[in-house]
Amino acid sequence: MTAINDLLAFQRQTEALSSVAERLGWDQETVMPRGAVEQRAEEMAAMEAVLHERRTDPRIGEWLEVAEPESEADTRAVELIARDFNRASRIPARLAQELARVTSLAQGIWAEARANDAPEDFLPTLDQVLMLKREEASAIANGGDLYDTLLDDYEQGMTGAEISALFAAMRPRLVALREAVLGADGQPQPLAGHFPQETQIRLARICATAFGYDWARGRMDIAVHPFSSGRWQDSRITTRVVETDPFNCVYSTIHEVGHSSYELGIDPDYAFTPLGRGVSMGIHESQSRIYENQMGRGRAFAGWLFKRMSDAFDGLNITDPDAFYATVNRVTPGFIRTEADEVQYNLHIMMRFDLERDLIAGRLTVEDLVEAWNARFQRDFGVVVDRPANGVLQDVHWAVGLFGYFPTYTLGNVYAGCLDQAMRAAVPGLDASLAEGDAAPGVEWLRENLQRHGGLKRPRALIEDATGLDVSPEPLLAYLEQKFAGIYDL
Repeated sequence: MTAINDLLAFQRQTEALSSVAERLGWDQETVMPRGAVEQRAEEMAAMEAVLHERRTDPRIGEWLEVAEPESEADTRAVELIARDFNRASRIPARLAQELARVTSLAQGIWAEARANDAPEDFLPTLDQVLMLKREEASAIANGGDLYDTLLDDYEQGMTGAEISALFAAMRPRLVALREAVLGADGQPQPLAGHFPQETQIRLARICATAFGYDWARGRMDIAVHPFSSGRWQDSRITTRVVETDPFNCVYSTIHEVGHSSYELGIDPDYAFTPLGRGVSMGIHESQSRIYENQMGRGRAFAGWLFKRMSDAFDGLNITDPDAFYATVNRVTPGFIRTEADEVQYNLHIMMRFDLERDLIAGRLTVEDLVEAWNARFQRDFGVVVDRPANGVLQDVHWAVGLFGYFPTYTLGNVYAGCLDQAMRAAVPGLDASLAEGDAAPGVEWLRENLQRHGGLKRPRALIEDATGLDVSPEPLLAYLEQKFAGIYDL
């Protein structure tokens, strides 16, 4: 065995164990008994102890010194293994285990606090998570910026300063578009009625199939906060159901199919290697958002969905396909990020980015977070937060330690804008297929040009190679302005 072979064989087992740990997380959010929270926290901590020991094994450093990659894939795998080894080696085993244990517990505490509208039941635990994440970032950063260190976990090479500049460039046009839309004379009619859970789930499965979801390698369950989980031959999705809002279920499902299909679309030769997973959360989000929005909320697919929903629910209060398309894309003030329309979604992200950056830097304390959230939300959206579940308690991310994750949602939207522009040019018949409930031409283009590469390329290079464009928010902003000017007759 050569050093490169030894290294990759060792990594293969680490990747397999990591996948098992991820499955424990899926179970906790879907079918685990509520009374098992403390047991699961100990199990997650034990798994993290094993994984941390493997990720910091001194033999990795020895293999890396003499490994001779034999291909482009090997070279990139070595780069990613070295990056993970260097980061993990700076984190004490005690800290890695405690983070796994506390964030597992925090997830259940957050869910209960959210259900009871009781932030006071969650904030002490959040403070504990925040202290641990600061400690982790300090260990890795070696004197550098703590937030940049955490952000790098989700989008390699990106910095808080770059995110701030991007958001500053996007915000004025997004705010101007929102004001024009909300001030328009003609406003789409909201969907109204009662939509039973079983019917919504059946319809969601139909939509997932329309977007090419591989049911032989996946499954769908219900969760408080929709997510996808898994890779290679087992990537699962979840959705949520609100019986007054079937769009929540339908579009959460399509969104998660985008995530899951990315993992299932990666070259199978990369399984059990660092290349066998999505390269960044921004790239991941580009897939979920282009499935959900540019394809799923487009006029063509909305027309197909209108017929399916009219049949499934024995008629709708919206009786015209064009009016239904406007309703699908209706812009309205709202509290919940995951339910936000395309015009306002990124404004929700910008707020969270500023708040979590201040939390990590110590400019904002957990004790003052609720007040800071509510004040910022009223300033940005002109609406007073009515209850904590619609405010600071709505997202699970901080509970499970995902500081630095939020800005990747907007990065994903920016990437999706670039991809959509290139995809439309390459697949001129896409809308005709979407009108028949068949997203295959778009899905196949994305699989060929992006998904199959997994972690082979860095995020920016992956988008630029796929599209022939420099990464820029311009395609996204132009798409939004054109789409909503048409809907609202601006």
